[in-house]
Amino acid sequence: MRACIDIGGTKVAASLNDGKDLQLLARRSEPTAKTGANDALARQVIRLVDDACVAIGISPASVRQAGVSSCGPFVLNQGRIEVAAPNICGGIAGPARGLPNDWMTALLESPLLERFDQVRVENDCVAALAAERRWGALQDVDHCAYVTWSTGIGMGLCVDGRLLRGKNGNAGHAGHMFVSDNDQALCGCGNIGDVEALVAGNAIARRYGSDAATLLGKAASGDAGARQLVDELCRVMGRALYNLTTTLDLQRISLGGSVFSHHRDYLLPRLQAQVEAHFPALTAGCELVAAGLGEQVGDYAALALLD
Repeated sequence: MRACIDIGGTKVAASLNDGKDLQLLARRSEPTAKTGANDALARQVIRLVDDACVAIGISPASVRQAGVSSCGPFVLNQGRIEVAAPNICGGIAGPARGLPNDWMTALLESPLLERFDQVRVENDCVAALAAERRWGALQDVDHCAYVTWSTGIGMGLCVDGRLLRGKNGNAGHAGHMFVSDNDQALCGCGNIGDVEALVAGNAIARRYGSDAATLLGKAASGDAGARQLVDELCRVMGRALYNLTTTLDLQRISLGGSVFSHHRDYLLPRLQAQVEAHFPALTAGCELVAAGLGEQVGDYAALALLD
């Protein structure tokens, strides 16, 4: 039995898998720990795994392997991964973002190695890309990306059949590309006017006073004011996808995440139109699709790390 762990800026989930098939057992999920010492996240993960073990009647001590799909960025401390995610660590952008801690990083790999014999940690979008290429919407392409539009904005990248990771496993953090000089759009990383500060799930709530599901629901129902706001969100996100397509010469981009999943049929053609509207010599033939693994892509992302 192996542990499958999905860490996001809003929630943490843990499930078990017996290695025989894709079934995820005894899934446990709760809001991401953001108070106390900076090992609180790792301790939360361990508790959720142990709770899952108890739920199916096995000893927690028998689960010795863990795959961890986590939002980032990551930093390395003595060779061990710590999470420097701006939606978790309040010390990065400071009090202006209102997170209830002053962490610069959240410990992750070191505490998990005290509990498990084998731990593999990957950026959540890199792991989701691996899952989508294996079981989802990217199985037949070698030049592709997985993009999450969620609490934050993240991307997993594949060129010539190879997943891109970078020196610290942070390749694909294009949510922190600058696309605006908007001095009211503060990202949790401290940037002002990057993609995440403008269109991520928590940015939508801050900027427009409405959660993403409500705003998108109004737009899809024909509310003119909501449609205008969502068109602006799609313009910014579409530019990010255009930049990704022209930089990497992609065939297909799979999209997931809580914001996108609320009204994917409404958002997908608008994002595709933004990509196709510019320089077709570079963008023609790049298809945007919904994640084949749907809302379970995060859970399967962790599972994809365990072979």
